[in-house]
Amino acid sequence: MAGIEYQNTKRCHMYITTPIYYPNDKPHLGHAYTTILADIIHRWFSLLGYNTYFLTGTDEHGAKLQREAERRGINPKEFVDQMSEIFKEYWKLLGIGYSRFIRTTDYDHEEVVRYVVSKLWEKGYIYSGKYRGWYCTACEKFYSEGEYITENDTPICSIHRRPLEYIEEDTYFLKLSLFKDYILKLLREGSIIYPKHFSDEVTSKIEIEGLQDLSIARPKTRVSWGIELPFDNKYVVYVWIDALLNYLTGLGYPKNMDRVEQYWRNSIQLIGKDILWFHTAIWFTLLAMLDLPPPKKLLVHSYLTVKGQKMGKSLGNVVSIDDMVKRYGNPEVVRFIIARIANYDKDVEVSWDIYDSIYTGDLLNNYGNLVRRATMLAIKTLNGSVVHDLDEEFARVIDKLKEQAIDLYNNLEVSSAVKYALDILHETNAYINRKEPWKSSTPNQTIYTVLEAIRIASLLLYPVMPVTVSGILHSMGLDEVEQGLQQFKLGYIHMYNVRISPIPFKKL
Repeated sequence: MAGIEYQNTKRCHMYITTPIYYPNDKPHLGHAYTTILADIIHRWFSLLGYNTYFLTGTDEHGAKLQREAERRGINPKEFVDQMSEIFKEYWKLLGIGYSRFIRTTDYDHEEVVRYVVSKLWEKGYIYSGKYRGWYCTACEKFYSEGEYITENDTPICSIHRRPLEYIEEDTYFLKLSLFKDYILKLLREGSIIYPKHFSDEVTSKIEIEGLQDLSIARPKTRVSWGIELPFDNKYVVYVWIDALLNYLTGLGYPKNMDRVEQYWRNSIQLIGKDILWFHTAIWFTLLAMLDLPPPKKLLVHSYLTVKGQKMGKSLGNVVSIDDMVKRYGNPEVVRFIIARIANYDKDVEVSWDIYDSIYTGDLLNNYGNLVRRATMLAIKTLNGSVVHDLDEEFARVIDKLKEQAIDLYNNLEVSSAVKYALDILHETNAYINRKEPWKSSTPNQTIYTVLEAIRIASLLLYPVMPVTVSGILHSMGLDEVEQGLQQFKLGYIHMYNVRISPIPFKKL
């Protein structure tokens, strides 16, 4: 993956976003997948000294939420107020360090939606018409021929495995078709969407089907829970137009265009592949209509699957965040497992056996065991005081692994970067076994070099497990994680004052 042009300076601004989630139930591991990856990227660039802004939140309008609220016997606003707080509680549990938790019922967001729709109406991009077609309420999407599957002569949503509804109604359309050539040009350049095959997928769809105008209004007789069209109060704005605009609201659009420009030029948007079409053909067109460029990078990941099917509440195959936290006793282990299994290209099957193996092999036996051994040796042989004395030969081995990890992080390859951090720990475990400092009368160089390697690996793992890593560094006498690349230099620490010998991870 080609890297983004970043500078190591606090003057460089970066904007990281997740999709906003339907709060029709509590979040599960699928929601955590995207959100944890985004948070790791946010924390990585913050660690390097960038001025990062991280946005996540909840998508609170539309028929699906209206129906769920009715089923529970409460009004939609009361329902989404309750559910958004539950999302916040889970993100707090998982250490999601967002800059803002946006809700589409926020006053400033509703203002932005009305402003944008009015602007597009004035520019002539919206017109009235009639729509006929198959609709999935769970997706909040009309399906064209070839997109849905048929079972027993009934059109079925391929994602939610539910029958589609046939809808015929008056509506308002957005002239996406005017931007077909522009969108194809963006997609063919291939630098925005990663992995590239997702860009090719959208390109192929547009080449075969064209870029059809989009119905962007729903009659209030069918969907009352939404933002009214500013020019026709018998309709509400289509929930996807409402939702996509949250990324602009988060930056202060349109009142603070300097800030929008400052952050949007280095914007990284993370999504699951199921919402690729909305975040490319529709989102890029919407931005162009507002005279804004596409995001710098659209990072698309594949599914977490259970028995080959995408995890989802509607399919009843979700894996609980609570179960994961309870199993491992530390919410940051959930973050680590997500970082290890993350895959942009291929679906990843949920497996407790694999997760247990990752925990035991990577954290308990590799990282935790090394920290325990090194700190105990420092206390026993040197009374905890370890002075600067670097084994330059071994340092070169660690340096190569470190540089690869940094490059991978900079290129948003979280899983591969974490693997190289673990390789540092593995090499250091082998090094301490070879050197046997417990047998030496002068163990300082070996122990110092091992502590430095642990520190470097820990810095690389800090975006994944900030609390756990901070505790490990604290035990070694390091109280603060700095900002900037300078701290990744081997030999950077003048002296270690090892305080305790912790056991960071406990056996299952």
